[in-house]
Amino acid sequence: MRSLDPAAARDRAVELATRGRRAMLGITGAPAAGKSTYAELLLADLVASGLRVALVPMDGYHLAQSALESLGLADVKGAPQTFDAGGFVALLGRLRQRDGGTVWAPRFDRELEDSIAASIGVDPEIDLVLTEGNYLLLDSEPWTTGRRLLDEVWYIDLADDVRRARLEARHRRFGRSPAEARARTYGSDESNAQLIASTKASADAVLDLG
Repeated sequence: MRSLDPAAARDRAVELATRGRRAMLGITGAPAAGKSTYAELLLADLVASGLRVALVPMDGYHLAQSALESLGLADVKGAPQTFDAGGFVALLGRLRQRDGGTVWAPRFDRELEDSIAASIGVDPEIDLVLTEGNYLLLDSEPWTTGRRLLDEVWYIDLADDVRRARLEARHRRFGRSPAEARARTYGSDESNAQLIASTKASADAVLDLG
């Protein structure tokens, strides 16, 4: 496992995008570590440089809120069992094949707190597919199958106090009371963060975004 600063990470992403066959790059880390922001910035940078890159976040495979409620999982939304992991891995398999057609993926809408199907199109010309999510390195099926479909997975590390403050602020921004935001941050979200941190050693690289 190596450490990458932003410049080195960009250089490596360019290498993956220009090697002549489709590459798949995963970005993982705990909730509020900055995965989504970093992936979106990297995507914009690479596309602006003329590279053919797409971003397909794992969050599109959240189970619907109605399904979570019927399963009794609404209070632990964000835990591994609250995702359609098999569907996500199947998507990675289709993207890996690059079989000539556009592949459509869902996206997660934080305002709705639900996923919207067939929102992200990945054309066959795309040379690098970015994906980001919490459990890309989890050592259980079907996540391990998904890991084998990715060329590399990078782990974004961030000081816990900074990450928790960001997460609590996010919960409040999307409508939770201060008490609810704190309970969620230090409850189920913290359990998930500890699980994700245990997978760090399996990453190909750790990103230092400081």
